[in-house]
Amino acid sequence: MNGADLIAKILKMEGLEILPAFPHSDLIDSCAKEGIRPIIVRQERQALHIADGYTRISAGQRLCCTTVQYGPGSENAAGAVAQCYADNVPVLHIPGGYPAHDAHVSPNYRASDSQRTITKWCATVPDIGRIPLMMQNAMSVLRNGRPGPVTLEVPADLFVSEAGAEHLSAYRTVSRSAPVADTASLEHLADILLDAENPVIVAGQGILYSRACEALRNLADMMKIPVISTLNGKGCFPEDHELSLGCGGGSRPDVVNAYLDKADVLVGLGTSFTRSEYITPFPTRGKRIVQLTNCENDIGKDYPADLGIIGDARASMSVLIDILSARAGARDGRRQHVVRDIFEMKQRFSQAWRPLLESDEVPINPYRVIGDLMKTVDRDRTVVTHDAGSPRDQMTAFFETTIPHGYIGWGKTTQLGMGLGLVQGAKLARPEWDAINVMGDAAIGMVGMDFETGVRNRIGTTTIILKNGLMGGYSKYHPNASEKYGIEVLGGDYRELAQALGGYGERVERPRDIAPAIKRALKRNREGVPALLEVVTREESRIPKNLPSCL
Repeated sequence: MNGADLIAKILKMEGLEILPAFPHSDLIDSCAKEGIRPIIVRQERQALHIADGYTRISAGQRLCCTTVQYGPGSENAAGAVAQCYADNVPVLHIPGGYPAHDAHVSPNYRASDSQRTITKWCATVPDIGRIPLMMQNAMSVLRNGRPGPVTLEVPADLFVSEAGAEHLSAYRTVSRSAPVADTASLEHLADILLDAENPVIVAGQGILYSRACEALRNLADMMKIPVISTLNGKGCFPEDHELSLGCGGGSRPDVVNAYLDKADVLVGLGTSFTRSEYITPFPTRGKRIVQLTNCENDIGKDYPADLGIIGDARASMSVLIDILSARAGARDGRRQHVVRDIFEMKQRFSQAWRPLLESDEVPINPYRVIGDLMKTVDRDRTVVTHDAGSPRDQMTAFFETTIPHGYIGWGKTTQLGMGLGLVQGAKLARPEWDAINVMGDAAIGMVGMDFETGVRNRIGTTTIILKNGLMGGYSKYHPNASEKYGIEVLGGDYRELAQALGGYGERVERPRDIAPAIKRALKRNREGVPALLEVVTREESRIPKNLPSCL
C-alpha cells in the first residue's frame, strides 16, 4: 500500500463513489482499485464543477472529491475552487503537489499557499504518517459549520511512498454535528415574530444543506410569514406555495420588492445575507434584521443584525417552532390577508409577462423557452440550472421550482460555463432525475468540449443553448468597439458540435417546436445520451419596456 492507496481506502470508508479528475494523479488508479469511479473530464475546472453540482444536489450528505495533476493542473483548477468557496459548497479537493525537494522552487505552484484565500481549510501533507489525521481534520472541516471547499495537497512523492496497515487503522470516520442555537435567543426571536406586523423570511442555502425545508414550511404556515429564497437557496421553499414570494436573485418577481419594502422584520434563515450585484439588495431603514446561521462570520457581515443567532437551521428551527406552538394563544389574525395579497400580486405579474412566456415571435423570445420548459418537464423529478448572465436572470424569476434541489441556483461569483458541470454532477448524484442546464453562446464556448465528457461517461443531460449570436448586453459597455469591430458577435453551429462529439443535437427555430424538442432530448437522456438543443433566439434588449419590473 502506498500513500495514494491509503487515501483511497479512507475515501472509500467515507462513502466516496465518484472521482472527477484530469489528467493524471496516482489517486485515480488507487480509487479505481477501491471501486470508486473516475470521471475523466476535458479540463480541470470541469472536475470541480461536476463535484459542485453533485454535492449541492445531495445537500452535502454525499462526499465528492476531485484530484488533478500537480503544477499546471492544480493552477487550472483554482478558478473552480474559488467558485465553490463563493457559493459555500463543501467539496474535497486533493491535488497533487510538486515533490518535496521541488516544492519551494520558483515558480512552482503550491495549492496550499495559493488557495488559502479561496478555501475553508488548506494544507499540504508533510509525510505519510500525517495522512490519517489530516484526512480526518479535512473531513471534519468539510462536514461541519459553514460549508466550503477543503484543499489537501499531496506531494507527488508521498502518493508513491510506502504506507502500512497501522496508518489506515489510525483513521476514524467523521460525522456531522448539528448544534442547536441558544434557547434564550430563540425565545427572543419568537417574541420578534409575534410582535411583527409584516415579517418576511429570507431562506438561504443553509436550509437545503441542513435538510430544513419541511421545518421552514411548517414555520411559514404556522405564522403566515411570506418567504423569499436566496439565489443559492432557490427550491428550499416550494414556489407554488401560497406564501412564496419567489427567488431574490438579481432578477425577481415584483412581489419580492413589494414585500421587502413593507417588511418591518427580515428573518434570515440559513443565509449569509451576502451583498452582491447578482442578489437582491435588502433595504434596512425602519426594519429589524434577524439572522440564524451556522457561522459566526456571517453575522453583521454585509447588513446590520439586530439579533444574530448561531446554530444549525433544522435543529434550531425545530426548537423555535415548539416555542411558538406553546404560545399559540398569543397570536392574532393580523396576517390572514397575506395569502390573498400575495396571490393577487403574483397573478398581475404573471399576466403581464405571459405574452413573452407564450410569444410566437421569430427569432424565438428567450422567455418562451423558459415558459415551455416549465410546462414540459416533470418538476417533481427534474433538476434545472442556468449559466451566468442573461440565462440566469431569465430563469430565476420565471422558472417556478416545486421541490428541494429541483433547481441549482448560483451566482455569488459567475464563471461562464459552470452550468454544464453542475448539471452533469447533479445527474450523477440522482440518475433517476432529468437534468437540464440553460446556457448562452459565450458560456458554451468555455466548456463545449466537456459535452464529450457526458457522452463518454453516459451522463444523460440536456443542454439548451439560447443562441442569439451575441454576448448579450455587452454593447452598452463597449459601444465604440462594438460598432467598429463587432466584438460582441459570436458564431458557431452548436448542434453539429454536439453531434460531432457523439451526442444528440437539434436546432430549434420555431416556438411551436420547443416543447417537442425538449421531449426528444429527455428521451435520449434516459438512454444515457447527452443532448444539446440550439434554440435560435432574439436579443433580450428587444423586449418591451412597459412590463412590471423583475429587477
